[in-house]
Amino acid sequence: MKRAEVIDLVEGLTLREAFNRTLSELADEDPRVVMLDADNATATTEGVFAAAHPERFLQMGAAEQNMVGVAAGLATMGFVPFVTSYACFQVFRAHDQVRVLLAQTGLPVRLVGQSAGILTGLTGKTHQSIDDVATMRAMPGMTVVAPGDEHETRAVLRWSLEFSGPVYIRLARGSAPLLFDSSYTFESPSAIVVREGRDPAILSTGLQTSRVLAALPGLVAGGLDPVVVHIPTLKPLDEESIVEVARRAGRVVTVEDHTVLGGLGGAVAEVLSARHPVLLHRIGIDDRYAESAGHDELVERYGISPAAVARSILSWASATVGLAPAVS
Repeated sequence: MKRAEVIDLVEGLTLREAFNRTLSELADEDPRVVMLDADNATATTEGVFAAAHPERFLQMGAAEQNMVGVAAGLATMGFVPFVTSYACFQVFRAHDQVRVLLAQTGLPVRLVGQSAGILTGLTGKTHQSIDDVATMRAMPGMTVVAPGDEHETRAVLRWSLEFSGPVYIRLARGSAPLLFDSSYTFESPSAIVVREGRDPAILSTGLQTSRVLAALPGLVAGGLDPVVVHIPTLKPLDEESIVEVARRAGRVVTVEDHTVLGGLGGAVAEVLSARHPVLLHRIGIDDRYAESAGHDELVERYGISPAAVARSILSWASATVGLAPAVS
């Protein structure tokens, strides 16, 4: 298992800024790279790529189904298409095309779901994608990745250039403290220890990992010494690392900006129930749609802010004292 302990949560580029800058740089190096956009260039800053490579920026309009079909055709011609839209439209509006044209054919198209999770500004439930991971995980042949900072986003994009199948890259919105430095390299599958500890093991993904790290002072003050593991690849999972950390810790918590059904928590439960059953606490969005509000209000209301995560873990840890096997 990789280790990259995070000391200070220094603010970095947002994931969408990192995506657009990096893809422009990759297009400088690789003439195969093209971007397809669904009328979101202003909202999601794809104008950076459009200005640098106008001949390889394809504005498809608000027609995500058609956009996926065009990307599939480009992939058969040897291009490396990056298809970008809000995650809610990328995954659900074009679901049939993604399933039939990409997952079933194995064509190497990169689907970039922008503003994934509940942080979509004031747009509310129509634009929030709290079930996209569950949907894409269930699709045979689809790889699902949720980077946690700008350096991991850059590394994922570079890795994806030579990946042979379809990939869903989940980019959450909001501030993105740095987890890694510029030397970071991405591997699939992967799990990275970002804070050493003993019990419990806290597994998180995407930008939620930085919120978990921000919750650490409260957890430590409450008497816990958690090991924190960042999991960027939601499919395939690094099963060996998950089993290893569960065996060492005895108790496991998953935290995600996604419904607790079918996302990271569901995936970890599948692995541990089959290979190493332990006490498991899943933190995420309950089985409901969220509301329209500011980002700080949303993460607190739906239990994924640093303070809410600390409260939930401390309460669960107190209720399960003595129930977990002794840690060797």
